Amino acid sequence: MLQSLETALLDVLNEVQGTDIHLIIGGGYGLNLRIKNRQESGERTLYDVWPEERSTGDIDLFLRPELLIDSNRLKPLSEALSKLNYEVVPGAEKYQFAKSGSGDPEIEIIKIDILTGPEDCFRDTSVRIDDRRARPNPSVGIHAHPTNEALTLEEELFPMMIEGELSDGEPFKAIVYLPHAFTFLMMKLFAYKDRYEDEDKEYGRYHALDMYSILATTTETEWDQAIKLRNRHMHNPYVLEAGRIISEHFAAINHMGIIRLRESKYFRPEMNLEHFIRDLKELFPFEAKTP
Repeated sequence: MLQSLETALLDVLNEVQGTDIHLIIGGGYGLNLRIKNRQESGERTLYDVWPEERSTGDIDLFLRPELLIDSNRLKPLSEALSKLNYEVVPGAEKYQFAKSGSGDPEIEIIKIDILTGPEDCFRDTSVRIDDRRARPNPSVGIHAHPTNEALTLEEELFPMMIEGELSDGEPFKAIVYLPHAFTFLMMKLFAYKDRYEDEDKEYGRYHALDMYSILATTTETEWDQAIKLRNRHMHNPYVLEAGRIISEHFAAINHMGIIRLRESKYFRPEMNLEHFIRDLKELFPFEAKTP
């Protein structure tokens, strides 16, 4: 499955090479790329025990807001998706695209989600924005879903070279960018909050698991950067809300977020939940307001 996603991503990167479209890869596939990088680098990380890579059929492509503001720069991506036979997903036109999984028995559909940073990035621009989509003006056939909690989307990005084969079998390699651990945690935390009571979304178990994976693969340097990012944005409403969610869902072994994590089929008993809880509370402190 991951091989199919790698090929799909390389196909897109091949089509936009030579442009200034530099893609940020988030979501489950971005996390799998992060794990792969840490495995290959051998860098020391916060935890010794990592979950195994979880399956995913989606690629979350984050666009820098400046590309939507100057939408002509997005034309190569729009043309690439059309050339690669992606079709819009009904109900999510122009920011979700899908096509068949090219014969891979493990995946029927490959889906690409187009996302971007917070709505505030588009204030006083020509981009029409609401909580569901950012619409460039003029239109080039691509919208993006704003991610308000990804307030640090473009800060401390990690470049990673991926290489493999294109759909036609030709070798190809290109650089993508992965969000910083702090950004990844913010996105996964809010995704968990939205889904922890939703049976159709596995009660957010995979998001809780992803949060553990992010911290498990965080290097000491990245942890220091995360603390600095937190301090820089500590008064942002989304960072404050993150602290409240941690306090309510992840601050003790019997809290719902930890329960959901332990319910995941990828959970391993040797995972260090005490350190996980401690680190989340340190990174996202919460002080209840006195009445």
